[in-house]
Amino acid sequence: MNITSSKRLSYKLIDQCDSEFLYQLDQNPEVMRYINGGVKTTREDIVNKFMPRHNAYKNPNKGWGLWKVTITATKESIGWILVRPMDFFSDRPIWHDIELGWRFLQSTWGKGYASEAAIHIHQTLAKQPENKMFSAIAMHDNAGSIAVMKKMGMEYVKSYTHSDSQLGDLDVVLYSICLLYTSDAADEEDSV
Repeated sequence: MNITSSKRLSYKLIDQCDSEFLYQLDQNPEVMRYINGGVKTTREDIVNKFMPRHNAYKNPNKGWGLWKVTITATKESIGWILVRPMDFFSDRPIWHDIELGWRFLQSTWGKGYASEAAIHIHQTLAKQPENKMFSAIAMHDNAGSIAVMKKMGMEYVKSYTHSDSQLGDLDVVLYSICLLYTSDAADEEDSV
């Protein structure tokens, strides 16, 4: 799958060559604040934990993985958008519910890049009929991420404790948007 450029941004699936970019992104305690309390990621963790975990759910045909976000005009890589089935690392992944997540350099916050990227990738993946819902989680006080979710049209679903094998138990909020297919759209597809 290819994701075309949006107004200001271009997208590429992350691979092993992006390890240094991932490391640099995680060196700001503010970027990591709502992920693990502000602890910087080591290079060893990128190579031995982060990349193998990413490769476990990466599926270029379906668009799953981390999409590196680059400002088209300057060629500066500024963050990533995560795409994978919800609860992928559990014993019951939700294949039709696609989790979106994001991480961006602090210098880019407040400029609409995360919203632009998340909305554009969501709209691209929404064209795949197997994707019925999109969801995102964030810690309760992560106002920036919650604002992105709302801009995408997601609505609050619940607060709960999310268990992650690497990060532990986190108190989060879940937001989702369900794709509604009308009977007219289904009729049009049947007549094609």
